Amino acid sequence: MTSTPTKPPISLPDRASVQRRTLAVLSAAQIVGGVGVAVGLALSSVVVDELSGSTVISGFAGTATVLGAALLALPTARLSSLGGRRAGLSLAYVAALAGCAISVAAISLGNWPLLLAGLVLVGGGSAGSLAARYSATDLSPQGHSARHLSLVVWASTVGSVAGPNLAEPADRMGIQAGLAAKAGPFAFAALAFAVALAVIIGGLRPDPLKLARELDGAPEPGPGRHRTIRTGLRTLRETPMARRALVMIAVAHTAMVSIMSMTPVKLHHDGSNLNVIGLVISLHIAGMYMFSPVVGWLADRAGKVPVLLLGSGLLLGAAVLAATAGHRVWQVTAALIVLGLGWSCGLVAGSALVTESVPIDGRPAVQGLSDLLMNVCGATGTIIAGAIVGMVSYGALGLVVGVMVTATGLWLASAWYRDRP
Repeated sequence: MTSTPTKPPISLPDRASVQRRTLAVLSAAQIVGGVGVAVGLALSSVVVDELSGSTVISGFAGTATVLGAALLALPTARLSSLGGRRAGLSLAYVAALAGCAISVAAISLGNWPLLLAGLVLVGGGSAGSLAARYSATDLSPQGHSARHLSLVVWASTVGSVAGPNLAEPADRMGIQAGLAAKAGPFAFAALAFAVALAVIIGGLRPDPLKLARELDGAPEPGPGRHRTIRTGLRTLRETPMARRALVMIAVAHTAMVSIMSMTPVKLHHDGSNLNVIGLVISLHIAGMYMFSPVVGWLADRAGKVPVLLLGSGLLLGAAVLAATAGHRVWQVTAALIVLGLGWSCGLVAGSALVTESVPIDGRPAVQGLSDLLMNVCGATGTIIAGAIVGMVSYGALGLVVGVMVTATGLWLASAWYRDRP
């Protein structure tokens, strides 16, 4: 009887080589996919406003994409768990591509409800971007998960900054190609997502999650017994540190989107022009992404919890600056920059802590729940922030955010101190 030859184990140098390739592929997909997200959303609220004739309805454009990212978080995580990261990320980008195609058709038909439906699927681009950061950690050596994750987050800077500036040229090219006005950016976004999809399918080989399971001796999950929500909740019950990380990610994201979403309205009411508003938001985005490699390095060297606490302090500082800014544009700008840095600390350190706290067979489920919670809290935060600013003031919003981040920061600090030997 002939025995089946076993596959020789992969050596550490090979693992490191695969990880370098994985980071390069994920970063490339982030750049291209980030362009798709940014250019597709740059005019979304304007187009919905024009088609519906309602400023109120135009606000649902942003809500639709955030909702889409939340709805696709769990299917992306489940498919990643069953078929590997390549399958999960492909699902997210296919959904985004389909959403862009529906959006082009909706604009041509002048149908704003169909456009909102398309924007929900466009949220798949954001879901893929979030899932990519976790994909960067599957093969990370001990003590390097935050650094590797932060590199993929940093790659989002290119798309986030370049995308909005490509919306007008894409619109002109779309009109020249026979598309309806404002449909060109969505067609360009579809092309960007198609390229990101091709990069993931062709470049993410071997699959990092599958390889990590093989190296760690973890079993492959069967489709009959693996349910994302059930598995994720069970894993969270068994890992208190992962629960804390999820809460801190959600709070950091809620704080960031709440203040950021209402800042353009505040500046506009104070008399600032579009150039000033655009500059403030650009500096905020730079604070979110540009320094993420530094945050990742610090989280690996000093610890994830200390960086999460640093992020809470930065978010509190941003809330205080926003609450006391009055009509001082420079102070609002400073608040937004600090807000972006605090968010970066929360996302990078929190995501790395989730990864390190959970066994590899349960990671995709917990990571999917994390992204779901993050996006739901973000969407809720924008609604509540609008109500606070509308009924009270921008300063009151800063006060509410400050109380929230202080309470959760003290909660994390006390739990961390209690668990220390």
